[in-house]
Amino acid sequence: MQLDLPYALTAEVTHRCPLHCPYCSNPIELRQRENELSTDEWLSVLTQAGDLGVAQVHFTGGEPLLRQDLEVLVHCAREAELYVNLITSGIGLTEERLRQLSEAGINSVQLSVQASSAKLADSIAGFNSHELKRQAAQRIRASGLPLHMNVVLHRANLHQIEEIIELCVEWGAQRLELANAQYYGWALRNVQQLLPRREQLQEAEAAYVRARERFRNQIELLWILPDYYEEFPKPCIGGWGRLSLTVAPDGRVLPCTAASEIRSLSFENVKERELSWIWKHSPSFNAFRGSDWMPEPCKSCERRELDYGGCRCQAFLLTGDARTADPVCKWSPHRYAITDRIRSIENIDDHAPAPVYSYRGR
Repeated sequence: MQLDLPYALTAEVTHRCPLHCPYCSNPIELRQRENELSTDEWLSVLTQAGDLGVAQVHFTGGEPLLRQDLEVLVHCAREAELYVNLITSGIGLTEERLRQLSEAGINSVQLSVQASSAKLADSIAGFNSHELKRQAAQRIRASGLPLHMNVVLHRANLHQIEEIIELCVEWGAQRLELANAQYYGWALRNVQQLLPRREQLQEAEAAYVRARERFRNQIELLWILPDYYEEFPKPCIGGWGRLSLTVAPDGRVLPCTAASEIRSLSFENVKERELSWIWKHSPSFNAFRGSDWMPEPCKSCERRELDYGGCRCQAFLLTGDARTADPVCKWSPHRYAITDRIRSIENIDDHAPAPVYSYRGR
């Protein structure tokens, strides 16, 4: 297959975070501060990314604002002619910090929100953050930077979807990503507490459609499909190792943010290899490119060039085999791994006590 250049780099500069969200996609084994790449190492990564042809970088974490050198990294990324997006909880985004980041050349900010009401939002985040997020949104808009927002949707907040959209409009967001929870990392550990019933999801999607009509000229809405309830899987970020790459806090280079969960693969590190070599030649990035690796039923499936067999991380986490068909697929021999989870939550009482989560970082 012809190898394209990567379009985007996700720079996970730290796993540290003031929030403790139960759906966090960071790995269960969080990388500690002493294992994070140094400033100079990140500067090298960003320069190499520009040379490789990357067009945009997303600074994320954890909470990237906890890196005191973030402004230096942003400036380097702009020097490398990268579009720079900051993905943040907003905690610590003071007027002065925002001014420094703006002067360094940041292009846009994506702010997370957990719910429309402060009480529920703070409960989900495990931290009293909702008001701080509102203030951060106000500062971003006042600075003239584009404000994008995102919310992870799950059983505890799906009923607020119209109110969440209305809140983001009020806060001045230009774009809102409505991301139904993906069950990796901490979200998989909390799947029984987070997974909605089919009826809840249908009601939420109807609410989304109403809100889309109501606010059609005020905000761009993006609905991320809840794949547990789909017949076919989503493509793995456009296909494994095809569009983007992630650099983890310790320097490992991953085809996607959840790939470190695949224990059967070893991932190269920017401390030891050039980013270009990793993209083009590393065994991990080439493991699931194309279709030669596919077993049946994927190998002869007419959808193999549409979804590329689905998510490799999900396949590994639910079956122990990263090469098998994504269990979301109705033709997967492991489809029961999805249907058993769905069946187990269908009789949950909506009026039951609040769920007890395993919180990230606790």
